[in-house]
Amino acid sequence: MTLISAILLLAGVSIATYFTRAGMILTLADRSIPEPIMRALRHVGPAVLAALVVTLVADPEQVNYGVELPEVAGILAAVTTAFRTKNLIPTLALGLIVFWVVRALT
Repeated sequence: MTLISAILLLAGVSIATYFTRAGMILTLADRSIPEPIMRALRHVGPAVLAALVVTLVADPEQVNYGVELPEVAGILAAVTTAFRTKNLIPTLALGLIVFWVVRALT
């Protein structure tokens, strides 16, 4: 792959990604989202987080090298934060920070 083709590929993928995201935002900009959909969207973040954890734990030979201390510490910090705050952003932030710190120390 030449440099020009790599740049063109990157530009094409970037434009496609931008328009697929902007399309939804611009389409729904002047409309309100129905309440059943809003209720369902509240569960997307926790569902994605749960899917990542299950993938990490369920099949360690295929996905990674198993669950070690940094992962366990991050998961415990995230679960504790989730139960206390009921807010996804602090949950993810604290879980990642604990994971990174423990991984750096071990």
